[in-house]
Amino acid sequence: MKLFRIICLLTATSLLSSSLMACVILTRAHHAEEHFSVKEYNEFHRVLRPLQHEALPGKDFQRIRSNAGELVKHGEAIVKLGVPSQTAERNVEEFRKELKKFSDALAKFREDAKAGTDDQLIDSFSSVHDSFEMLAAMLPRK
Repeated sequence: MKLFRIICLLTATSLLSSSLMACVILTRAHHAEEHFSVKEYNEFHRVLRPLQHEALPGKDFQRIRSNAGELVKHGEAIVKLGVPSQTAERNVEEFRKELKKFSDALAKFREDAKAGTDDQLIDSFSSVHDSFEMLAAMLPRK
């Protein structure tokens, strides 16, 4: 009977530990999704991240192409938003310039996703990614 109690206690402890670990992982994932101080940037990044870190290294160009519409839609929301209101004054003009580059990169990416070669797709996707990183670096902090 004592052995049974020990086994039950160990099982319960293991289950609690697993549940706690799952909560920690989910919390970290949630915070990673809300990394930026502006909602539109988080939504764009949610689509961009797996393409940048999984599809591109795996040369899964079909995945990039099939997600292009959603990425462009979220990118256009960033362009429409313009310079976020809490942006540091010293960054406003540079932010506007980078938004223009981002908008142009999105347009080229949209074209390449539909009819460009894989090399053109890589180049335009990388331009969108790099421009987004520049914008994100100038965002107001949370």
